[in-house]
Amino acid sequence: MELILKQDVEGVGFADDIVTVKNGFGRNYLIPQGVAILATPSQKKVLAETLKQRAFKEQKLVDDAQKVADAMKALEIKISSKVGAGDKLFGSVNNADLAEALAKQGHEIDKKFITVPGGQIKRLGSYTATVRLHRAVQAALDFDVIPEAL
Repeated sequence: MELILKQDVEGVGFADDIVTVKNGFGRNYLIPQGVAILATPSQKKVLAETLKQRAFKEQKLVDDAQKVADAMKALEIKISSKVGAGDKLFGSVNNADLAEALAKQGHEIDKKFITVPGGQIKRLGSYTATVRLHRAVQAALDFDVIPEAL
């Protein structure tokens, strides 16, 4: 089944992509949720015209996202956490903690666009997370997990 996505769907595609999915997934989930529409020939023509008009605006968004990515590379992010025996953490550090640390540095990024290696971190050390700022721009974000000062 060929569909046009109205919004980003994890593992399927981005907004305004034409994707092929299994019939049940499209018919029972994507279309009823309002996430996608059928890719009829007339809808494809409308999409092509919309994409043509949006190309200039899209380039500006990509440039802005690239500037933010460059600014984020210069950041030094340290997340403090309680530590048990050795270098094991009480609890874990995840994408929400990283989003909060970025907000303190002045970069409001939604936690769903941040990917932490392994989903969560349970030890002290230096790590690299991936931040998706735009469909065409991903930034590597280095951060350290340090012991909390008493």
